[in-house]
Amino acid sequence: MEPRMRKPKQPDRKQPQQQRKPNDLSHCLAALDSDHTLVAVVELSLSNWLVAGVVPGVERQPLKKLKPEPGPLLELLHRWRLEAERSGRKIARIAVAYEAGRDGFWLARWLMAHGVEAHVIHPASIAVSREHRRAKTDRLDTDLLKRAFVGWLRGERDHCKMVAIPTLAEEDAKRPNRERECLVAEQSRLINRMKATLVRLGVRSFNPRLKGAAERLETLRTPEGGTIPPNTLAELRRHIERRSFICEQIRKIEAERIERLTRAPDTGPNIMVCLLTRVIGIGVETADLLVHEVLLRTMRDRRAVGRYAGLTGSPQRSGSMSREKGLARSGNARVRRTMVQLAWRFLRFQSDSALARWYHQRTDNAPRVRKTMIVALARKLLIALWQLVREGVVPEGVAMRPA
Repeated sequence: MEPRMRKPKQPDRKQPQQQRKPNDLSHCLAALDSDHTLVAVVELSLSNWLVAGVVPGVERQPLKKLKPEPGPLLELLHRWRLEAERSGRKIARIAVAYEAGRDGFWLARWLMAHGVEAHVIHPASIAVSREHRRAKTDRLDTDLLKRAFVGWLRGERDHCKMVAIPTLAEEDAKRPNRERECLVAEQSRLINRMKATLVRLGVRSFNPRLKGAAERLETLRTPEGGTIPPNTLAELRRHIERRSFICEQIRKIEAERIERLTRAPDTGPNIMVCLLTRVIGIGVETADLLVHEVLLRTMRDRRAVGRYAGLTGSPQRSGSMSREKGLARSGNARVRRTMVQLAWRFLRFQSDSALARWYHQRTDNAPRVRKTMIVALARKLLIALWQLVREGVVPEGVAMRPA
């Protein structure tokens, strides 16, 4: 009697056969039907836009200069679609791309709201010629963007990388942190300017940060025993008034943030902010910045988290040459600066944690590598915080405040 042949196991149709990793913007996940897809790229500038397209059924490569307005761009795309349909090609998909720049993401959101597939290309991911004096025009730039975008639509890797398009609310949530950063930098510039002005006169003991700095200006004396010259004194008064106004704006931003957290602590990103502030050594400002700049993003894995912050290395290996060029610095500079500062603070407030012990084991006998290893600690700490807010995994040995 012949043995019965087992039927091959059928794949589970409820589960996809190939798992796609989230936020994989290095290549397109949808198949490209070149006969029914209209492709266009836009070179944006302040005075005009240059639009280049690939129209199915049309041999010429159309190129059109438009006013910097979205309405004419949409009319042009519809006109190209009619040309393709007249040649016998039914357009089922319109894909448009442009480089990320000063225009931001409003155009991509506007096009998607009008039924057009829009993508924003990371400018640093476009390979350019390394000739010393290469020709560069808007027409050549559109050709370069078009080749890279079509390769990306075909699903081929490393042609270019796309930028995740945030919503208007997500963009707006980043503004308080960035405004506060600019105000703090302006405050530091004013303080340094006042100190430099007084040092030029020989006065080194004046501290512009003190509460009674404006009244103390009248009592300052130069090494010769004279008073501060009148024009210089008026300039210093204006600097102090400007600094007090900036400090008031900073306090207002911080008060509004606390009010938002107090009003709705269990909604949206406020949950992550409140969880991070429970870690001893992390304040509200640092937690809010990390949440809105990096932790709210959908990352593939822990390596993607380190790359986004620019805390990974940049090796150069070719033949027998092998060396490290330092940090890649290709990610978010705000997150990178914040994490390096937080790593030093973490060593002070979380000295009993596993990460702090890992750092001290490698640097106690080699003090020269402390600055190098602090970057590695910052990367590990960012990944640990990402796992904390995403999976609820508390890092080993980290002291937490009560809920």
